[in-house]
This record gives sequence, C-alpha cells and structure tokens, in this order.
Amino acid sequence: MKKNHPFHMVTKSPWPVLASMNIMTMMVGTTSWMQNKETKLMMMGTILLIMTTGLWWRDVTRESTFQGNHTMKVKSLMKMGMIMFIMSEVMFFISLFWMFFHSSLSPSIEIGMNWPPKSIKTFNPMEVPLLNTIILISSGVTVTWAHQAILANKLKISNKSLMLTVMLGIYFTMLQKWEYNQSQFTISDSIYGSSFFLTTGFHGMHVIIGTVFIAVMMMRCMNLHFSSENHFGLEAAIWYWHFVDVVWLFLYLSIYWWGK
Repeated sequence: MKKNHPFHMVTKSPWPVLASMNIMTMMVGTTSWMQNKETKLMMMGTILLIMTTGLWWRDVTRESTFQGNHTMKVKSLMKMGMIMFIMSEVMFFISLFWMFFHSSLSPSIEIGMNWPPKSIKTFNPMEVPLLNTIILISSGVTVTWAHQAILANKLKISNKSLMLTVMLGIYFTMLQKWEYNQSQFTISDSIYGSSFFLTTGFHGMHVIIGTVFIAVMMMRCMNLHFSSENHFGLEAAIWYWHFVDVVWLFLYLSIYWWGK
C-alpha cells in the first residue's frame, strides 16, 4: 500500500517487552551475585538481553536498509531523538560529578575532613589513567576518520578505521579491568570509593556499549549498508562515542588528577 505521508508507522514488535524483561532478570541476578555470589540468573539475563538486542537491531536494519522506511523526515526525527538521548546521558553524568564535587570540596568529619581520606591510596594519574586518556582520544580520531571516509565513499578505509576504534575500545576496557584489580580500595571504602567506582564504572559500561555499537556499524559497513548520503546508524554511533570521550576527559581531570 502506497503511503501518503513520510513517517514510519512501526509494526508490532516483541523486542521492547522481551528486552525490559531481560533487563529486569539481569538486574535481579546482579543483586543476587552481589549478595550471594550466585551468577546463574545474571548470566541468563545478560545472554537473553544480548540475543534480544541482536534481533531488534536486525529488524531495524531491515526497515532502514532493505525496506526503505527511514525517509528523510524519519532520519531527521531520529537525529533529534539521539541528541535528546545523549543530553539525558549528560544529565546523568552531571549528577555523578555533582556528587563527587559536593563530597570533595567540603569533606565531612566522618572522613577526617580530608580529600582523599587518609586511608585511601589513590591511583597515579600519570600511569594507566593517562594511557587510557590517550587511547580514548586516539579512538575519537579514528572514528572521525571513519566518518570522513564514508562521506568520501571510501568504504574500505572506513572499515579499517572502525576496526581500529573497536580495538581501542576493547583495549581501554581491559586496562580499566586491570586497574580495578590493582585497586587498594573498594566501593565500600567511604564516599571516595563509592564516587570513584560508581563514576568510572558507569563510564566503563558506556565504553562497552559504545564499542558494541561501533562493531555493529562496522559489520553493516562491510555489508555495504551505508553510503555517503545514508549512514545515520554510523553517525549516531560516532556521536555516542564522542560523548564517551568527553566524559572521560572530565572524569580524568576531576577524579584522577584534581581529586588526587
């Protein structure tokens, strides 16, 4: 049936309901893991969520690439939706930084009115944190290179630079995991431990999500789903990755360097 409007009337889909159920299962399982060291429910929820996300992504790819439902009007609205989503993420991290500065600028008597507390041995900002900063800045360069390459219809160059970005994202996550293992304080060690692991942990989770996002776009690029005029999925991934880069710069300067 021919449409008389430029909008995409989305068909019924089971993925939103299943994704919410799987997220709930994963979160309940995570709570169980924290309290009882039981991982089965958490792993089941995580695996089911990954499967649901993959199938949902498959359907969106079909709608945009093969069915042509993403018109110029739809893409314009999707860009606005992505901008609003990133703004909500900005507000989320502002609340975490607010918590950090509220606690560090006026340390309470419970932690000896010192920041960091005397019992906390902080990380050297000139070691692994600086290396991670260089890695994320480099990944911002490679993902921008990928965008410029696809605008010039150089898909092979775009594929290579996206692969470099994914590798840098994985490297960053591995280094952060190693840093956590070396930490001499935990999330339960005063407000310093809570603010450090909460902020860096949520950022690390965003890096993992962004890495997966870019990896999916890389596979789509390899399958010739994008052109110089039609590549909003890749554009959205690039916006998200730059947001992650900027958050890390603020995080490094405030928590690792100034907070030390």
